Amino acid sequence: MKRRYFFMLMVVLVMAACTTLNVFEKTIPFPNHTWSSIDTPSFQFNITDTNAFYNLYVVFRHEDAYRYKNIWLNITVHDPDSTYSFNREFTLANSMGWLGIAMDDIIDHRMAFNALPAKLKKGQYTFTLQQLMREDPLQHVLNAGLRIEKVTP
Repeated sequence: MKRRYFFMLMVVLVMAACTTLNVFEKTIPFPNHTWSSIDTPSFQFNITDTNAFYNLYVVFRHEDAYRYKNIWLNITVHDPDSTYSFNREFTLANSMGWLGIAMDDIIDHRMAFNALPAKLKKGQYTFTLQQLMREDPLQHVLNAGLRIEKVTP
C-alpha cells in the first residue's frame, strides 16, 4: 500500500516539475476583422538562455462566422544565422466543432508549430506570418500572433 502511494506521489511530482514560462506573446489585430495576404504581421524577440528548450505557437483568433476548418500560413523566420520560410496548414476544426477555446463568438487557437520543444540560438529572432488562403482578404479574423514558451525541467 505504501509503495502505491509513494509511486503516485512521484508521478505527481514529476508532472508538476515540468512547467512552461511565457517568454514572449504578441498578437496583431486586423482592422475590420479582415486579413489580407499583403498584411504580414512581424514579431521580434531575443533569446538569452541557450540551455533551455522552447515551444513555439501561432496564436489565431477568429469569429464563429469564419468559414474554414483550417488556415494556411507562410512563416518566415530570421534567426541569428539564417533566414528560412515554410508553409504550414493548421487545423482549426473537426467534425465536433472548433478546436480552440471559444468565448461567446470568438475562438482562440494556440497552435504549436514545433512537434517537440526546440533549442534556440542566442540572439534576435523575427517571425513573419502571411495568410495563404484562397479567399483574399480573409474575413472574420480578429488577430494573429506568436507565443514562445520556455520549458523548464
